[in-house]
Amino acid sequence: MPNTELHTLTIEELSRLLRNKSVSPVEVTELYLARIEALNEQTNAYITVMPDEALTDARRAEEEIMAGDYRGPLHGVPIALKDLYDTAGVRTTAASKIFANRVPDKDATSVMFLRAAGAVIIGKTNMHEFAYGVTNASSYFGPTHNPWDLSRVTGGSSGGSGAAVAAGLCTAATGSDTGGSIRMPSALCGIVGLKPTYGRVSCAGLIPLSWALDHAGPMTKSVFDAAVMLNAMAGWDPDDPATLAAPVLDFTLELRDGVEGLRIAVDPNYAFSEIDEEVEVAVKQALNVLRDLGAELVEVTAPQLAGAALTILNAEATAYHEEFLETRSDDYQPDVRERLEKGFSVSGIDYAHAQRKRQTISREFEALFEEIDLFATPACAVPAPRLDQTEVTVAGETVSVRKPIAQFTRLFNLTGLPAITVPCGFSGHGLPIGLQLAGPRLDEATVLRAAYAYEQATEWHQRRPVVWGS
Repeated sequence: MPNTELHTLTIEELSRLLRNKSVSPVEVTELYLARIEALNEQTNAYITVMPDEALTDARRAEEEIMAGDYRGPLHGVPIALKDLYDTAGVRTTAASKIFANRVPDKDATSVMFLRAAGAVIIGKTNMHEFAYGVTNASSYFGPTHNPWDLSRVTGGSSGGSGAAVAAGLCTAATGSDTGGSIRMPSALCGIVGLKPTYGRVSCAGLIPLSWALDHAGPMTKSVFDAAVMLNAMAGWDPDDPATLAAPVLDFTLELRDGVEGLRIAVDPNYAFSEIDEEVEVAVKQALNVLRDLGAELVEVTAPQLAGAALTILNAEATAYHEEFLETRSDDYQPDVRERLEKGFSVSGIDYAHAQRKRQTISREFEALFEEIDLFATPACAVPAPRLDQTEVTVAGETVSVRKPIAQFTRLFNLTGLPAITVPCGFSGHGLPIGLQLAGPRLDEATVLRAAYAYEQATEWHQRRPVVWGS
């Protein structure tokens, strides 16, 4: 393979070449740095690029691999971090003016885990300011552009990571997910995004949005790569009281076990009302593929979300930002400030009712998963809107762009259940569409297994945006 095509490789493919010394970590890192320099102006995927640090780490990885000290499939692989993951000595901005020059003195726990696995951190990616939005159009450093159509949103808030992976500007990236912020940009950018079980991955060292709803996880070119990234990122952390002491298994072990006999549930009234027709067709075809692979499709009634997740989010986000709202309110992006100010109107009674609703919905899903293995929905109800759109028309109703992008993801932040999005088609305008699969608590293995079976039976993950080959 020509060295100029190394950016097309997944972690699974690249790691084999690195391990057998066919290519070097330095060579791969230099290629990615050159692509970022050439293409970042188009996508605005990165806020901060780390060439000196990345090349230093790549040289160290090369020396270790040459000496026979191979750490595993992330060793020498260049990855990017959403710019709310703390990085020692490198600014972490949350795409905000308020934190524009904030330089942590310690890595986030998951970053330490990734470094220990040998990953090369190549840069920090753009995001919706303070992770409080679903488009990535509002950032102090400018909007992120979707590599499939530069006039379109990437989805947020991890849109820079989505664009970087989709455009071949890193091998994989991290995101955070409070209401869908890993899965939405992954779906709209045509990549894989995994939100693990709440507490599976430490959020210590991540700038928070909502302590009760925040999740950290990977955004990748393939399902296998998501499993590899989760292997490295997961684990108990004394610095995060929400992390779980559950054992971290090798999430790649069961990937190839197929879906024969799995019961995959769909609520047609929930999944296929108020969505774009092309999304409905693509997701229904994806479910038929899973059925043809041996899964059993069953119809159920989904627990009703109501407004519980938004109530918790509004209150907790405003609690974190209270001091800055009093002293630096003009420094926020207008849409973010507007949403944060709404949090002041959430009462303690509202918050208590929302938490009670959360417990009820979680119990309902526990009962549902005694009868099924997975729950399927579209990832987003529409393909990527234009950057200049504030509203879209879906099923004859004109609504804010936020609603159809986020309407299927927030449920699994409220319940804390693992969920993945995998590419399942394209719109007539060539925009990606994603399938979402969710599973029981701590059962990422089954979620990944089904997503992998679907991915390998289809060709959607092999398509690349025009920017890819630039």
